Amino acid sequence: MAAAAALARLEQKQPRARGPTSQDSIRNQVRKELRAEATVSGSLEVPGTNVVPEPREAGSTHLAVPGVYFTCPLTGATLRKDQRDARIKEAILSHFATDPVAASIMKIHTFNKDRDRVKLGVDTIAKYLDNIHLHPEEEKYQKIKLQNKVFQERINCLEGAHEFFEAIGFQKVMLPVADKEGPEEFYVLSEAVLAEPQSLERHREQLLAAEPVRATLHRQRRVFQPSPLASQFDLPGDFFNLTAEEVKREQRLRSDAVERLSVLRTKAMREKEEQRELRKYTYTLLRVRLPDGCLLQGTFYARERMAAVYGFVREALQSDWLPFELLALGGQKLSEDENLALNECGLVPSALLTFSWDMAVLEDVKAAGAKPDSSILKPELLSAIEMLS
Repeated sequence: MAAAAALARLEQKQPRARGPTSQDSIRNQVRKELRAEATVSGSLEVPGTNVVPEPREAGSTHLAVPGVYFTCPLTGATLRKDQRDARIKEAILSHFATDPVAASIMKIHTFNKDRDRVKLGVDTIAKYLDNIHLHPEEEKYQKIKLQNKVFQERINCLEGAHEFFEAIGFQKVMLPVADKEGPEEFYVLSEAVLAEPQSLERHREQLLAAEPVRATLHRQRRVFQPSPLASQFDLPGDFFNLTAEEVKREQRLRSDAVERLSVLRTKAMREKEEQRELRKYTYTLLRVRLPDGCLLQGTFYARERMAAVYGFVREALQSDWLPFELLALGGQKLSEDENLALNECGLVPSALLTFSWDMAVLEDVKAAGAKPDSSILKPELLSAIEMLS
């Protein structure tokens, strides 16, 4: 209706010329694209197409997946998207009871979000420890003045820094300072640590090599029986950078796209606009249709490469040594060493892929008298197969 209204406005504004005009060409182009869009909209199932589904609430029935989930690398717990940061922090804090040095290092790298500030602070701490290691006899390197400008600007602002100093053997002590009326607070290295300076070098290397603790994306692997609903995806709002309400509002405003059709756009302009659209998605849900019709489903980051998808599929195969291919819409081969991200391949926010064995290798295997496994997937996966609804 919005498209028809836009076209009517365009026709009212421009009087009909005697011969074909540029406006006539534009109107014809609009009509063609509207007809093409109507054809796609009326199709019940086009395998591999990525018409953006309307996000559903997490509690809705028949969702393709209940949401986006993660795994805590410290506890192995499965976490919801909205709780991962808090639960990671809880796990790090609980680690202080068993390994305060490792816990304080994780806290420095994870709790502080400004990576440049973390690097500057960590490098400064490493320099302090270097001086002690290189000059074990010099007392001035065995204490650190807390009110020192460098310490205040680079280290004091970092969460976890004080816990690290205390965990590796520094103690807070009030010491007199020349030209000062009262004592000031220092970190002073304990005698026990001074007797084993190699431990400081080990802690320094740990600190420099550490990375932020990040929850890993849970693939939520599922296997479905053959189904005509294979390419239908009802996704929860977790799969969209926009909220569910914002996506719905954008869909209501799709008539704006019709107005843009009245402006001549080059192919490059359209492709650039499509790429902007793809950046709306952080995650994607992929299904792989196997030769027996069964479906293997998993969740991926939109910016992961095809190698991650191939690895996911290979882990599920009974004959994981046999080479295979994954094909997109129209039989387009998606190479394992493809350098494009999944969103750049058009595989967001969901897509159906087709699995195909490397037939040349399969023929060689049969010619050698060997028989491939009758079952494509591992038995433990088939024992949990579901109906897609």
